[in-house]
Amino acid sequence: MAFRRHNLFVQRPQTILTLPRLTPALLLQTHDHSNTVAIPNTRGKSHVRYAVSSRNSNDPFIARRSANYPPNIWDYEFVESLTSDYKSEICRNRAQKLRENVRAMFVGASGLQYSLKLIDTVQRLGLDYHFRSEIKRALDKIYNNGKDNHFSQDDLAIEALRFRLYRQHGYEISQDVLKNFVEETNQNKGKVKDLEGLLSLYEASFYACEGEEILNEARQRNDSRSSKPLFLEEEISHSLELPLLWRVPRMEVRRFINIYETKQDMHPSLLEFAKLDFNMVQATYHEELKYASRWWRDLALHESLSFARNRLVECFFWNIGFNSEPEFGNLRKQMTKICNLVSVIDDVYDVYGSLDELKMFTEAIQRWDISTVDNLPQYMKICFSVLDNTIKEMGYEVRRNSNLDVMPYLKKSFGDLCKAFLAEATWYYSGYIPTLEEYTDNAWITIAGPLVSIHAYSQLGDQEIRREAFEYMNNNQSDLIRWSSMIFRLADDLATSKKEQERGDVAKSIECYMHETGASESIARQHLQHLISDAWEKMNTSLSASRGVFPSSFINIIQNIGRMGQYMYQYGDGYGSSNRESKDRIMSIIVKPIPVNKMGC
Repeated sequence: MAFRRHNLFVQRPQTILTLPRLTPALLLQTHDHSNTVAIPNTRGKSHVRYAVSSRNSNDPFIARRSANYPPNIWDYEFVESLTSDYKSEICRNRAQKLRENVRAMFVGASGLQYSLKLIDTVQRLGLDYHFRSEIKRALDKIYNNGKDNHFSQDDLAIEALRFRLYRQHGYEISQDVLKNFVEETNQNKGKVKDLEGLLSLYEASFYACEGEEILNEARQRNDSRSSKPLFLEEEISHSLELPLLWRVPRMEVRRFINIYETKQDMHPSLLEFAKLDFNMVQATYHEELKYASRWWRDLALHESLSFARNRLVECFFWNIGFNSEPEFGNLRKQMTKICNLVSVIDDVYDVYGSLDELKMFTEAIQRWDISTVDNLPQYMKICFSVLDNTIKEMGYEVRRNSNLDVMPYLKKSFGDLCKAFLAEATWYYSGYIPTLEEYTDNAWITIAGPLVSIHAYSQLGDQEIRREAFEYMNNNQSDLIRWSSMIFRLADDLATSKKEQERGDVAKSIECYMHETGASESIARQHLQHLISDAWEKMNTSLSASRGVFPSSFINIIQNIGRMGQYMYQYGDGYGSSNRESKDRIMSIIVKPIPVNKMGC
């Protein structure tokens, strides 16, 4: 394939193209244009924003807003100081020994109950990436031996667990296998006998697809028993807050290790391996975060564009949630760059830019022609230049490794995002409040789920990515991405809407629904919670079609996009405000190891 002379992918075998690192000293020069027309907009009483026609970001007639974001709490020196005692050869050897012990547990597994509990425990301890083939063989054996779905009517906990694992791993199973359990539960009329079984059924019910009323009924019946946690109190309250399916697997590991340690049937080798593996994986995160932190420091973008959020560590934390496995370290490093740039551009549209500036920037991104940036204000030139360099570096590496040109897809995803951002900005400047449907049709894109999906897919490795999948995503054909992004968006709105309205931002889903229906804020919030549940069912329904297009590693990433949205916004704005919960969570996953007193580890 011949390339044009200006193409990044020059034909030089064995030669790596190194792009210049952008710093303030290398920023493009611009002429001072002073033609300005200011048009006041009074929407938002104490937060006047001006629609302007200007090519100079320093023009005194432009009223620039500030979102008053709290400062970054994770400085460069702190990141550089991260260290771990779990990178030694002693630890690696001990981990290998424990891995073989656990593998022997799979080989020697006998009986349905033991096998299912072992699979579930290994998954929840965060060790399943070591035992993919063992888990598949065990589930194949159970599934094939029970082809006629002869579910026991005596052990609700085990059969609900079997149903949940089948659904999770893509085995066909009808909701009807749990029908008798649900009917029997209803006949008890509130008399709780088997709380462990009810909890297992409750967790299984969230794997419902659209129209599966038996599972929906099981969920509602178990919700009504939340006031009677006679035992398993912590687990029940934890599940009622967010069910297992909705939780980010990596973020649950440390908590489950603590629970598993107290169980009577705890296996010492399994527990020790879980602790050691957690710490060894954490050590790899340190090096990845240091790489990203040095990139961010050298870029100095947060100094040039001080109005934007400076959230490098939080962005990295997001990407641990998207894919936590050690082998995907490069994905996390590259996606941390992308998420940081998306965050900055979001603040350009949401906080700083005038409407005319945003129109020019959107056009420049959609055309992606370096010659179009001359008319942009300086701060937008910086954004475009940084984004252009970053995307070219990523695209070149993918092309070198897989011979697949992904640049058109990466660029288009940013074009689509900026176009959607501009739609929100236009609503804001005109004072228009869209219907909830109008808003969500645009907002599932502005949350950046589709963009993150496309960029993450490009980083899976040359054995995983295919042009057909890029085209599928490029045309917004993936319901899985749509509904995962919708969950992300609604969770974000539920947590941030109040503060954003206080500073005069565009109407979000809560305000749109209230304006459209006349509902109270409380009713609107309940409605959004129902929409999140519906989106999960739609996502479950779309899994079968998605498995024919995407590898399982990528499907997990897409699901985790929705999960991380619910996780980061569970107790408020865990990204923009760096609240206590988000700080504690980052410390527990990235910074603080679990004590392990074996073999010097």
